[in-house]
Amino acid sequence: MSAKTNNEADLLISAKWIIPVLPRGTILEDHCLAIRGNKIVGVYSREEAASNVDATDTLELEKHALIPGLINTHGHSAMALMRGIADDVPLSEWLEESIWPLEAKHVSEQFVLQGARLAIAEMIRSGTTCFADMYFYPDQVAKAALEANIRVQLASPVLDFPTVWAQDADEYISKATMLHDDYRHSEIIHTAFGPHAPYTVSDAPLQKLSTLAEEMDVPIHMHVHETAKEVSDAVAATGQTPIQRLKKLGLLSPRLVCVHATSLSDEDTASLAEAGCHIAHCPESNLKLASGFCEVARLSAAGINIALGTDGCASNNDLDMISEMRTAALLAKGVAADASALPAQQALEMATINGAKALGLDSMIGSLEAGKYADVTAINLDTLNSIPIYNPISQIVYATQASQVSHVWCSGQLLLNDGTFTGLDIETIKSDSASWQKTLSQ
Repeated sequence: MSAKTNNEADLLISAKWIIPVLPRGTILEDHCLAIRGNKIVGVYSREEAASNVDATDTLELEKHALIPGLINTHGHSAMALMRGIADDVPLSEWLEESIWPLEAKHVSEQFVLQGARLAIAEMIRSGTTCFADMYFYPDQVAKAALEANIRVQLASPVLDFPTVWAQDADEYISKATMLHDDYRHSEIIHTAFGPHAPYTVSDAPLQKLSTLAEEMDVPIHMHVHETAKEVSDAVAATGQTPIQRLKKLGLLSPRLVCVHATSLSDEDTASLAEAGCHIAHCPESNLKLASGFCEVARLSAAGINIALGTDGCASNNDLDMISEMRTAALLAKGVAADASALPAQQALEMATINGAKALGLDSMIGSLEAGKYADVTAINLDTLNSIPIYNPISQIVYATQASQVSHVWCSGQLLLNDGTFTGLDIETIKSDSASWQKTLSQ
């Protein structure tokens, strides 16, 4: 943490607490974060900063904590326009009678663009600076992300059957590779393959994706073991769990992000751990759809990297990663019957550095370290629900509300300034969303 003389910075942020996430468990009181361009150049004590950092601008956040920008490792951003449209029904009914018919009728480039704009605004307002997205027309999500200057990893969907986006697996894969070529040099747009689920993608496309992912150096993002029924159906049909099948096809690797990951046997758990796979845990969506439980404590003890996601608004119904941290921590304790399971520090890691690892971006983001992109969230802890403060990490996980997020930077660019958006047209986003409400209600 030592400073070098005459360090130059565009912005020096002084905060009551800086929680860099790495080194693990570190809480720095009365420290400063220096940003130059799009990168963090250092974290300093106030004394070091005063004598060694030459900053163009300064910002005093005397009652705030600085954390890495939150990373939402799974969602379907355009589905923000379906928030609340099919609540309190079982998963199969939710999909087959509401979501899929609505998608077939209404999903278009405009739907995805305007839905993504709504989702991105909500995510920025609650401290998220990077999200993984799996949905049709990913090029429109990229457009919305570039407008907002928020980081995204686009997991282009792959299915065996036709949709508005493509006709067959080959066309989905072709579009995914083209999207990768379009954004391979982008600072904030990243790509991945997004095969929907083992039960919607056959062996040949999955094997092709495994090869292409290695060649292109991109992750594979996939719903895996979402429900116990999915697993039992697979075993009845093939004699294998979905994870056993993926292992046989060669998909288990550090590139694979398994979304949901419920109903894991000891054998499946060992397979994921040995292969270095990641899990994107979506506790609130799983609870709302009664999909099952991801046994975070057991899987984490096995050495599996577990990140955190919200899933889409149609099944959550929000994109609040602060709320997701709290739910994840409380649920893990209940599932494990152990109050020490998933402590606050680990929940914060799941929402930051673990997410960065799952997306293959941990050399760039996920912690407040010199050389990483300046993706930073400031949280005001001077609120009735957050005092007194004995441990700011515990306060953030167990007591904080999204409305306490005051400032958000992504790649050094200020996106939220004292609770006010700097670049988004919120009134237009609201108007567009109201128009879609009328359309989808017909």
